[in-house]
Amino acid sequence: MARYQICAESDIPVGEMKEFAVNGESLLVYHLEGGFYATQSRCTHLFGLLQKGKIIDGNKIQCPWHHSCFDIQTGEVIEWANYPPGIQLLNIVRKEKALKTYKVTVEDGKLFVDV
Repeated sequence: MARYQICAESDIPVGEMKEFAVNGESLLVYHLEGGFYATQSRCTHLFGLLQKGKIIDGNKIQCPWHHSCFDIQTGEVIEWANYPPGIQLLNIVRKEKALKTYKVTVEDGKLFVDV
C-alpha cells in the first residue's frame, strides 16, 4: 500500500464528492461533515458510476442505476439493488458486496489517500 497526494482540501466542498484515478484504481473521495472518505467509484452491483449518484443522510451513497445504497465510511451495503421493480430477480446471481474503501488523511491542507 502506498500513499498518494490527490488534491487540496478546498477542492471538495462539504457534501460533495470527486472522482480520482490513483495508481490504476478509480476512486471517489467524499467530503462529509465528519471528514474525508474514499471508496471505489463504481457500484458493486452492476458497476454504475457512483459519482452520478446521490449522497443521502450525510453518510450514504446511492447508485443512480438500481438504487443500491452504501455506507460511505465503511463501504457496507445499506440497501441492495431495488429499482426498477423486478431488478431483485438479478440479485439471485449478484449477491450483496461492500464497496472497497481507502484511508484518506489531511496534512497542511492537502488530501492523501492510501492505495
